[in-house]
Amino acid sequence: MKTLAKLFLMGAAAITMAACGAPATNAPANSANTTNANTAKPTAAAPTADSLLALDKQANEAYIKGDSKFFEGFLSDKMVMTERGQRRDKASVVKAIAGNKCEVKDWKMEEPQMSTIDADTYVLSYKGTYDGTCTMDGKSEKMPSPVRAATVYTRSGDKWQAAYHGENMIIDPKNPPKVAPAPPAKPADKKAEPKKDDKAATNSNSAANTAAAPAKATPDANTDALVKIHTSGWEAFKAKDAKKFEEIASSNLSIVNPIGTWISGKANVIKEWTETMKCEGVTKVSVSDGFAAALSPTVEILTLKGMADGTCDGQKNGPLDQTAVYVKEGDAWKLAFMLESIAM
Repeated sequence: MKTLAKLFLMGAAAITMAACGAPATNAPANSANTTNANTAKPTAAAPTADSLLALDKQANEAYIKGDSKFFEGFLSDKMVMTERGQRRDKASVVKAIAGNKCEVKDWKMEEPQMSTIDADTYVLSYKGTYDGTCTMDGKSEKMPSPVRAATVYTRSGDKWQAAYHGENMIIDPKNPPKVAPAPPAKPADKKAEPKKDDKAATNSNSAANTAAAPAKATPDANTDALVKIHTSGWEAFKAKDAKKFEEIASSNLSIVNPIGTWISGKANVIKEWTETMKCEGVTKVSVSDGFAAALSPTVEILTLKGMADGTCDGQKNGPLDQTAVYVKEGDAWKLAFMLESIAM
């Protein structure tokens, strides 16, 4: 199993120069400088697609076993994940995995691809095939297969941690699966009024209940600005405006589209959106539920919903759950990665 054990030891050349030809009276100061250089924190080496795939394989093994302890160290504290339209943080993901039970006969993760967001942030994508079932929250489901997965990794000291993970089923566009309509919502049950004897107890516990409730996450200050940029991308999609995409996209742009296809490279993605996809009747686009969270001062993860009318490649358009990673280049935010899934 490959690891990320290579560490950079910084400052060796400076130490050697300081030790040669320095006045004797400066010896204590040089000694202190040498100590500081030697105690510099190690930094994780730049990754490869194979090294990141090895980490994802470890995570998959831990997931199958319900080993939530592994994910305490594997996931970044800034972890973001969307599942069936719901936004999850690290604590929520770890808690869910703790109750996970899987029976898996076979699984493979192959065809790794990697894209750079910045020097401390990378995207890994791969094809996963699984034969098994998992039970979570009392529900047993067959593991989706085959899927195109993507994990965003961020550098944290001497290791790489996952800050986002998403998967799409790999679908043949000529033979898309039929989606069953959602069942009608059940009427909400009326809550019984508490008995008079219970009211005092309810009131006395209200302060404790409030204190125990987790703090609600709030979007960061860049949310509105990023939503504005993202909306301009949807407008560019409607108008097939390649020039606008050139303006708002990073040169390393990569995507996983709703049918599980990995597309890498700014020119290739723009061509997909403006030429390859055969769209008709697109007159309206919209963006909602934007929520941005910073991985670093120069990298943000934006989750939101996007919508277009009309059709593309013969299929009726509908709402998409999108996770977009933006990177700051100079003074401008640029789209660097996106995974979009059919909203459930």
